[in-house]
Amino acid sequence: MQFREIVIQAASSLQANRLRSWLTILGVSIGVFSIIAVMTALEAVDRSVTSGLSNLGANTFEIRKHPATLFGGHGRARYANRPNITYEEGLAFKRLMDGKARNIGLSVSRSGNRASFGNRSTNPDVTLFGADENFAAANGFDIGAGRNLIQNDRFYSTNTAVIGTDVRETLFPDGTDPIGKSIRVNGKIYRVAGVFTRKGPAFGQSQDNLIVIPITRYIEHIDIKRGISITVEAFSQEEYRQTLDLATGAMRITRGLGVGEENNFEFGTNESLVESFRDFQRTISIGAFIISFMALVTAGVGIMNIMLVSVTERTREIGIRKSIGAPAVSILRQFLLEALFLSLVGGLIGIVSGAGAGNLVAAAFNLPLILPVLWIAVSLAVCSAIGMAFGIFPAWLAANLNPVDALRSSK
Repeated sequence: MQFREIVIQAASSLQANRLRSWLTILGVSIGVFSIIAVMTALEAVDRSVTSGLSNLGANTFEIRKHPATLFGGHGRARYANRPNITYEEGLAFKRLMDGKARNIGLSVSRSGNRASFGNRSTNPDVTLFGADENFAAANGFDIGAGRNLIQNDRFYSTNTAVIGTDVRETLFPDGTDPIGKSIRVNGKIYRVAGVFTRKGPAFGQSQDNLIVIPITRYIEHIDIKRGISITVEAFSQEEYRQTLDLATGAMRITRGLGVGEENNFEFGTNESLVESFRDFQRTISIGAFIISFMALVTAGVGIMNIMLVSVTERTREIGIRKSIGAPAVSILRQFLLEALFLSLVGGLIGIVSGAGAGNLVAAAFNLPLILPVLWIAVSLAVCSAIGMAFGIFPAWLAANLNPVDALRSSK
């Protein structure tokens, strides 16, 4: 039989036994869906992490109470029991690091804030930062209009605010100059001194939906207990590691840690952020692989079962073909290709549905279409292997039927 005829025969067999065929295909689809959906989603998040690292420049790192990312509950209690980094410790750290880094910014933040101007208001999703005058430079923000926070704003706890472009566009959509206008944030009044230029999203979240006020005013009027984070920008990439070592020593001195005592603070670097995500990615990938493997093995058993039934039902047909000279290899090839057809149909359905589900995650992170080409190729290869491995025994039985006995069959 020609390949085209074999495909037609396989499709006819699928149509004749629709329920069991589609149940078998469903098993393959679930296995492929799980791995493609998970890997597409992880690749989307991976790209978001990579693009989001622009939030921390190549020469920049953060000092925090706990790691920037915590996946699962491991170690949460340990970090929760650490003392917060206070504003006074931040100032002491800056004095120790004077002249040893390009910029050192102090900041504290809280999400879920609402800002209003006149009869307009934002959604309650604005991030409010308390920061010093170095926050913008250390975190890669540029001033597009007006001015940045200055030292006097911090010294005198002024009600000055610098807003992001998302906040400006929501509160001043008609092109009104926001500089000098008074806005309310959670009922408190702040005078707009400047507007940041647009920075774009990072990790699927807008970096422009923020308001920055002097850190001293934040501590005095909003949350005196919340710990701060310190952002340090080295002079160059070549001095980055040296600056990190100096910062470690300065922070240990600031916190009064003795020789042998472990650090009670964390460094947030590009490398540590990526490594945290990679650990999470590996765990999820292993879980997805195990689920996919179990589903595909189950589907493989289903393929073997349906092919055995197909051999039984078509025994007389096989006998007729062998009696008129059809070689055993031709019959073997036909049944193998039918098993492969079932497996690949399920694989293709799983790839399409899995890629679609994974790209919903990509859309949530404002990323373009993600196609995990490597995993699609692996899935097709595995589906082919499953079809061939579990189809070989039924195909061998069909190819080795005695034509005389087969012709006597009533099926």
